[in-house]
Amino acid sequence: MTEGQKALMDKHMVRPVHSGQLGAVSAAHPLAVAAGQEMLLQGGNAADALIAAQAVLCVIMPASCGLGGDLLALVHQADGAVTAVNGIGKSASDPRLTHIEANGTAVTVPGMVRAWAEINRRFGSCSLRACLAFARRLAEGESPMSASTAGAVRKHHARLEQGGAGGWCVLDNPERCQQSALASLLAEISELGPAAFYEGAMAAAIEAAVARHQGFLSAADLAAHETSVLEPLSIEWQGGRVFVQPPMTQGVLLALCLENLKRFDLSQVGRGPLAALDHLAIELTGASFEHRHKVAEGARLLDLTFDVNPDAARQYNGPRAYLHTAGVATADRQGMVISSLVSVFDEFGSCIFVPEGGFTLNNRGQGFTEAPNDAAPGKYPVHTLAPMMWVRPGDALAMATPGADGQIQTLLQILLKLALPQKSGLAGAIAAPRWRSEDGRLLLETSHASRDELALKGHAIQIREDGASPFGGVVATGFGAAGPYATSDWRREVWHGVV
Repeated sequence: MTEGQKALMDKHMVRPVHSGQLGAVSAAHPLAVAAGQEMLLQGGNAADALIAAQAVLCVIMPASCGLGGDLLALVHQADGAVTAVNGIGKSASDPRLTHIEANGTAVTVPGMVRAWAEINRRFGSCSLRACLAFARRLAEGESPMSASTAGAVRKHHARLEQGGAGGWCVLDNPERCQQSALASLLAEISELGPAAFYEGAMAAAIEAAVARHQGFLSAADLAAHETSVLEPLSIEWQGGRVFVQPPMTQGVLLALCLENLKRFDLSQVGRGPLAALDHLAIELTGASFEHRHKVAEGARLLDLTFDVNPDAARQYNGPRAYLHTAGVATADRQGMVISSLVSVFDEFGSCIFVPEGGFTLNNRGQGFTEAPNDAAPGKYPVHTLAPMMWVRPGDALAMATPGADGQIQTLLQILLKLALPQKSGLAGAIAAPRWRSEDGRLLLETSHASRDELALKGHAIQIREDGASPFGGVVATGFGAAGPYATSDWRREVWHGVV
């Protein structure tokens, strides 16, 4: 155990893994965990708990996620099958959309609500109404908001005002507020399903809000939207298989890093200085992100091999410095395990507010970059959301974290620690000090033990306090010999619970 890990132990930051009988929930906020537990206690399964937890996050964490955003999930079923649910939307189909600006042109079709309906239909055991009940109650009352909301409101107050959110209660009281419009919309979705969002008055309201800000998204785009249910990408890893999202997400970059790591003897690298392993992972991450704009190639990217200089950093320009999103992972006693992320991209997304529904719209179109990921009508941008699943004989582990380009880096570090000869266990791997590469810099938590060695290899080190936002907030659940289990990061407001 390194000095940094000992320091974390001294701070009581290592959270134990808990096993349950009915199920387990790990989520970006304790109230979301409570909603998931409530569904499990009512006889629901992991899919029901997932929707309930995500809906709560939409109420209390509007800077990170909401009905105007997206959902990606990996679902491990009791028979071992793993399915990818891609609740993401395309850009406006209008031919006038030729480039993306910081306005309504960045809004893509929100995928969250239809993905809820699809998950509920395919995997759920309770009604959508039951799954949304906890969130609806919160929105109807003066619900407490996440601790991060007030700071996000201060940071983006002007943008939100410009986006039409001047009368939104979240701006007036970001610590506790009643969200009547959102509660009403959740009630309509509970009764009518996704039609309450993608058709009729709400679709018209979304179109009007986007048009007020020079965007082209239409009610017809909303009506045409479908949730993609696909086969995930997977690779062999340490006696099992790691599953990631298929295009259009960056999940393939995690698989690409792991595929390249197979060329190294981790049993030997892991016995040496921690900095050697960190350096290897940092360099592979940087190399993989050079191909971010080509993730539509999917499994073909896995054939790429990267040369790593063990003594010198190449100092890649990417990944980028985005920090948002919220994670939920669930598991139940039948062996269903789900890893998911929900997001509006930037904080409050585009900041374009839809008063009729009480939510802001995403700005996922900002994810367009150079060709072939260039902006065009009716096109998916590359997504940062990258939940993962690691399935081994007798165990399925779901993990996800916020942090945009940092997601792959955080998950890679944890998977590597779980593969080392001196295994620290899941709880220890999640709690351990982290690095994050962004915009040519290498951020290290204060407790990280390898700053001097990594600096000598040429990394541009920047020390950040333990638990700073760039280092993510991991949610984790699984199903093993003892049944469903969960743990969580000590960072951010992440929590977990079992029943």
